[in-house]
Amino acid sequence: MISLTKFFKESQWTQVVALLLLLLLFGIGGAPGYLTGHWQWKQPPPITSLKALKHIRYSGLSLPGWQTIEQAEQQIGEHKWSLQLIKKEVSQTQAILLLLPQNGPMDQPEVEWTEVNGWGKSRWGKWDIAQYRSAQFTVKQPRESQVQARFFRASTKQDTFGVLQWYALPNEGHPSPLHWFLADQLAQWRKQRVPWVGVTILVPMEPLGEVEKIWTVTESIGQTVQAALMAGPLQSN
Repeated sequence: MISLTKFFKESQWTQVVALLLLLLLFGIGGAPGYLTGHWQWKQPPPITSLKALKHIRYSGLSLPGWQTIEQAEQQIGEHKWSLQLIKKEVSQTQAILLLLPQNGPMDQPEVEWTEVNGWGKSRWGKWDIAQYRSAQFTVKQPRESQVQARFFRASTKQDTFGVLQWYALPNEGHPSPLHWFLADQLAQWRKQRVPWVGVTILVPMEPLGEVEKIWTVTESIGQTVQAALMAGPLQSN
């Protein structure tokens, strides 16, 4: 298991490198816009799939092989998420799917994971995180893509969950808001945008058990969710 100290050090170093690359990009490509007064970020390109993204909050996400038992709009922190209780049609496995779709052209991911932690604590009375590690999985369809995510165990007064979190993008996924920001800025140079959806999956597990025991099923749900978003609301614009 990766230690939190090591993980945060690695994350901070990655963010510093990404920020330096972004500043270099601004320095090289931003000079003409600065001199002429036409800054590209004053009016970013539109997000063509914004209507489909907003619809997620009201209807949830259709997942092949899964039945939606219940879906509702849920206030979590400062944002309105889709809360969806899903059940596997064959194995009867259940999970909670939280989705936060981009709500406007200037909307960007920020502190969603902290807000989910606060929501979990207020809903179940306790939200203790343990066995945290970074996770990776691959999606084959509609096109091959790599997803990096946060994976950990969350213990409450009533239940224990394996939790998987990431920001789903049109061709990949990553848990860091900075990763999306850099990708979106690069896309804007091509007159494009990178839409996003915040994803949190909660899979019930044995109380205080080993979260690795449910990694296979959690990974499978993550792959299904990422694929459904890529084939639908996150289609490249």
